[in-house]
Amino acid sequence: MAWVELAYVLAAILFILGLKGLGRATTARRGNLLSASGMLVAVVATLLRGGIDPLWVGVGLLVGATVGLIAARTVQMTGMPEMVALFNGSGGIASFFVAWAEFHGDPARDVGTAAAIAAASIIGALAGSGSVIAWGKLAGRVPGRPIRLPAQSWITGALAAIALAAAVTLALAPDGALGGPAFVVAALIALALGVLLVLPIGGADMPIVISLLNAYSGLAAAMAGFVLGNSALVVAGSLVGASGFILTNIMCKAMNRSLANVLFGGFGGEDGPGAAAGATGDVRSLTPEDAYFVLEAASDVVVVPGYGMAVAQAQHAVRELADELDANGAEVRYAIHPVAGRMPGHMNVLLAEANVPYEQLVEPGDVNPTMETVDVAIVIGANDVVNPAAKEDSGSPLYGMPILEVHRARTVFVLKRSMNPGFSGVDNGLFVRENTRMLFGDAKETVQALVTEFKEAREG
Repeated sequence: MAWVELAYVLAAILFILGLKGLGRATTARRGNLLSASGMLVAVVATLLRGGIDPLWVGVGLLVGATVGLIAARTVQMTGMPEMVALFNGSGGIASFFVAWAEFHGDPARDVGTAAAIAAASIIGALAGSGSVIAWGKLAGRVPGRPIRLPAQSWITGALAAIALAAAVTLALAPDGALGGPAFVVAALIALALGVLLVLPIGGADMPIVISLLNAYSGLAAAMAGFVLGNSALVVAGSLVGASGFILTNIMCKAMNRSLANVLFGGFGGEDGPGAAAGATGDVRSLTPEDAYFVLEAASDVVVVPGYGMAVAQAQHAVRELADELDANGAEVRYAIHPVAGRMPGHMNVLLAEANVPYEQLVEPGDVNPTMETVDVAIVIGANDVVNPAAKEDSGSPLYGMPILEVHRARTVFVLKRSMNPGFSGVDNGLFVRENTRMLFGDAKETVQALVTEFKEAREG
């Protein structure tokens, strides 16, 4: 029916406009609503097209909306990466079930449809199991360090070859005696591959993994769209897949690493040394009361948020401190590293929750050239993205990774609970630099103490 195809075109337009809106914090909410509206249009058009039991579609809409609403309302900001991982997995598993249903429902399929079924099932199953492991690593249910089996590269390669052979068999003999066994073999191996591909990836690489799994889930959805002959699903899946791969590439460049190195390098474990044993020098700590006098005289302050800020839920206190600094005549900027946190855009989400002006957010390339003129750099829970070893130590696993060069600022305040290294397990020489002062303790309490000092000075 022509009106159904027109509805799909409208849905595709809404998807594209929504994706464009997600490119800026100021328009992200509208972009999200546009994308959700596009999906609603596509679902309703598919339902009214006929041939589908409206009861089951209605049940699916109700259950999905309820789960999504509860998750969105109850998830803590520190748990956002885990939720994103689970949502990626849900998309992959949904595509797998679509492929499964179509495989069993239409034995007279052509080669093209059979190939799409094989692709949707393999990619969807891989994205689903891989996302569950990613969720486990992010939630602490699975060790964050790289976990590798003996001869894992050979095992993974052999399984991938078998899955490819099963997919080819399914495509060339979709309704033959080998079709059923080929589908089962491909699906089971894809589930195993998802686990084996994510287990060796350490915690420091989780943002890249999350964006890659997002791309996989989108690609699986596009393949499911081909299986169903649904153009709206093809467009939606293609947009998600393409944007996910582009983001993955951007984040790999931000870490100066190739995707192959991320997937097979086994770097980024959290179980590194217990202290900064490789960083020689004296640690200089400071109290919030003493730190206040340095900040009070500062005219240019850069805040570097990291996962520790998310854990401490300190974003609102940080915004309040920035307001105090602004009232005191200082320029405040927030330097955001692309891989800070545990998912793409993690720090942006936290700061947006605290209503931090989008114009105050800057990238490493914007702030690094003038870092020598920064009076105070406040590092809140970030570690690897400010480690000077990436610039100075050719033997460090971080060497070559673009960082926020806060070590060149006049004064650096590092807010941490202890001297433990970051998620990569690499010691951070920034902690013992002469211009660095450590403020130990809970980040939120420390920042609130600084805010109190400013308020008392103003009121006194």
